Amino acid sequence: MTKEDEIDERSIILLCQRGDKQSYGRLVEKYMKRAYFIALGLVGVHEGALDLSQDAFVRAYRSINKLEADRKFFTWYYQILRNLCFNYLRDAARHAHPFSKIGENQINNIIDSSQDSSLQVEQKELKEAVWKAMDELKPHEREIIILKDFQELSYKEIAESMDCPIGTVMSRLFTARQALKNKLESYFND
Repeated sequence: MTKEDEIDERSIILLCQRGDKQSYGRLVEKYMKRAYFIALGLVGVHEGALDLSQDAFVRAYRSINKLEADRKFFTWYYQILRNLCFNYLRDAARHAHPFSKIGENQINNIIDSSQDSSLQVEQKELKEAVWKAMDELKPHEREIIILKDFQELSYKEIAESMDCPIGTVMSRLFTARQALKNKLESYFND
């Protein structure tokens, strides 16, 4: 985000804090896709991710006056979304679909049709192994991998979103990647 974007976002936030719903709509439009995919990665269910990301936007709007002027909207909003997702996982775990189904249903277009069939099958097997391993990670491990490797947030953005030091982000990411690697070892050792 450039300085100009930050200034523009601050102006939009100030308008929202004065009750301008259209300005809030601009924030929702800017971040709704990112919010949905983060929620989907955390909870693994399309409907749940959609509901949670929308609920987080409603809650954020109701509390917009609590947002400090020097904070970025998405960093603040992410805390709300994250809490809702983790509550959902805690309260409704028996209804959640495995993360591996996201790989099958949502990210199935990675294979290039011009490749030969054996390579396509190999890539499909690898994707399935990765999604299965992601499903087996602890929620906080899956979260950090989603933020860094899927959403491509910087360490600084993750630190702000998770309200922790950059060193902690790096440590958690290392640990999560190690856990993922350990879960995938059997696939690579065959």
